Amino acid sequence: MRTLPIKTHGGGTLLSPDGVYWRVNRESFLLLGGGAALLLQVAHPLVAAGVADHSGFREEPIRRLYRTIRTMQDILYEDADTARAAALQVKRVHAQVRGTLSEGTPRFPAGTPYRASDPALLLWVHATLLVTALTTYEQFLPVLDREERAAYYEESKVVAGVLGLTTDDLPVDAQAFDAYFEEMLHSDVLAVTPTVRTLAEHVIHPPISWFPRIAGDALSVATAALLPAPVRELYGLRWSTRRQFAWRLLRRSLRETLPFMPDRLRAGRHARRGERRARELAA
Repeated sequence: MRTLPIKTHGGGTLLSPDGVYWRVNRESFLLLGGGAALLLQVAHPLVAAGVADHSGFREEPIRRLYRTIRTMQDILYEDADTARAAALQVKRVHAQVRGTLSEGTPRFPAGTPYRASDPALLLWVHATLLVTALTTYEQFLPVLDREERAAYYEESKVVAGVLGLTTDDLPVDAQAFDAYFEEMLHSDVLAVTPTVRTLAEHVIHPPISWFPRIAGDALSVATAALLPAPVRELYGLRWSTRRQFAWRLLRRSLRETLPFMPDRLRAGRHARRGERRARELAA
C-alpha cells in the first residue's frame, strides 16, 4: 500500500495555483452545489449513519456544511502546514466516528459496522465532492476537455492523500474514476433509509428561521438540478417543467453575469489569499 506523493507549490500550497483543480474550486458559485454534495454523501447508508450518530447535522446542517468547506479551503489554499493541520483534525474526528447500522438495506443488513476512516467511505465522500464541484462549474463555465479532466482528477489525489487515502484506495485515472462513480450510482450500495430521508429533509429544507424562503427555494432547485438523475430519483425529488425552467433561468443569469463580476466576488477568500502569496514569492 503506497501513500500518495505530496509536494508544495508556489506560495507553499499543496496544490498549484496554475492547476485545473485550483481553477475549478476557486469559484464561489460552487456553493450552489453544497446541497447536492451532501445528498450524494448521505445516500450511502453507512455515511449517513456516521453523520446522524456523531454530529449535529439535524440541528445545524448549514453550520456543518460551512465547517466542511472551511476545512477543504484550508487544505486547498493555505500553506502546507495549515493544510496538514486541517487534515489531521479531520482524521482525529473520523477516528471517533464508528458504530453499527440500525436500519438494514439490500446491501447492508442491520448491525453492519461502520467507521468514518474506512477507505471505501472516504473514497465515496471524496468522489461526491469532486463530481459535484465539476458538475456545478460546467453548468456556468466552459466544459473541461479530456486533458483538463484528467489533470483535475490527478491533482485531486493530493487532497485524497492528506485525508488518508492511498494509491491502492483510488481509481488509477479519470476514466477509472468515472467508471467507479457510475457503478456506485447504479448499484444497491446507495439507499434511502428513514435516517437518510431525515437527513435529506434537513438539507433540502434547513431548519433555520432566518433563512429566506426564496433563497431556500432557489437552493432546492439547484440541489435537484445538480444531482445525478439516479440519485434524484432515489430521493423522489420532483423535477417538473417549472423547476427545469427556474434552473435554466438561474443558469442563464449567472452565465451572463460571471464575465463582468469582480474577482473578489467570484473567487473565494482563501483562494485569492493563496494566489497573492504565490505572486509575492514569485516577485
